[in-house]
Amino acid sequence: MNSTIYKKALLEDVIPFWSNFSIDKTHGGYFSCLTQEGQVYDTDKFVWLQGRQAWMYSFLFNNVDQKKEWLDIAKNGIDFLRIHGMDKNGNFYFSLSREGKPLIAPYNIFSDCFATMAFGQYAKASGDKEIEALARKTYYNILDRKENPKGKYDKTTGNRPLRNFSLPMILSNLVLELESVLPKEEVDLRLEHSITEVMEVFLQDDGLIYENLNPDGSFSDSFEGRLINPGHGIEAMWFMMDIAERKNDKKLLDEAVQVVLNTLEFGWDKQYGGIFYFLDIKGYPPQQLEWDQKLWWVHLEALVALSKAYSLTKNQEVWEWYKKVHEYAWSKFSDEKNGEWFGYLNRQGEPHLSLKGGKWKGCFHVPRAMYQCWQAFENIENSH
Repeated sequence: MNSTIYKKALLEDVIPFWSNFSIDKTHGGYFSCLTQEGQVYDTDKFVWLQGRQAWMYSFLFNNVDQKKEWLDIAKNGIDFLRIHGMDKNGNFYFSLSREGKPLIAPYNIFSDCFATMAFGQYAKASGDKEIEALARKTYYNILDRKENPKGKYDKTTGNRPLRNFSLPMILSNLVLELESVLPKEEVDLRLEHSITEVMEVFLQDDGLIYENLNPDGSFSDSFEGRLINPGHGIEAMWFMMDIAERKNDKKLLDEAVQVVLNTLEFGWDKQYGGIFYFLDIKGYPPQQLEWDQKLWWVHLEALVALSKAYSLTKNQEVWEWYKKVHEYAWSKFSDEKNGEWFGYLNRQGEPHLSLKGGKWKGCFHVPRAMYQCWQAFENIENSH
């Protein structure tokens, strides 16, 4: 049973790994820089990973089992974020010292996005009205900043303005996350806006999602404009599937499934297997030197998108891709000896770094995907 594989991995492998090794009981928050065995190798705290982990434990409490231990671990991160995470304007820093002193200024709006998600889930789990209000406040602050997310920290000159895909993609998931704390009109409005942005602006005629476009939505023949990030495109499509399911919109569902298939076809490494991290749409060398690495989150998002797509459509092509990605991901990333997953493989599929967590990898993509796939397969098994 596929659902059992994911449920077991989530509850007996992945979550215990983070519960055992990442909690800072002295200063609050979480350590994300963990070696293969779970030893802390750096104590800096990256704000978006604090938010993601607090969200994850709150989410488990709300959706899997109301374990006091999970709520306590979530609170450990929520309190740390509330006390240390933001500047006087309510913008979230990028990183903090172990004690919570700010190290890198609030240039990255994703810190705010994941803090909001965490506050929303935690408020739902705990009934804490103050945290619920903070979730709302941070959400509206994100909307105020969305046209110029980096604000004074933006390094560009304005001579080549580009629209970037990341924020519209995140917002499509964020509003669903915050449904219990936002007015219904705001949720509905933002979902419609997200569908338009993702499926009508960034989705181009070749059936792929582009990472950056000119302000009018046209192609920019530049490094940024030619950039395809297969993982982003695929992750956004399962957000679209969730919205389609909610709205009972078969057309949106079918379109999202097709984009997943297009992206896998385009982004799959036909020589060594696995999904490339970055590609240039014209086949030129990408600017990113790590373009040919295989990353944990890209493959996990593909597994979520494919398992959801299969549970909703029973499309045979989806199932073939699911088997292919599952075989690659579980045989290469999963660390049976020490638990959790490796994050970074080289092109040939060998661990490039042995870490289990760092500046970008924390307690988020692996457990979230385990939960999502478990649910999708449970739906499939129950429908037979």
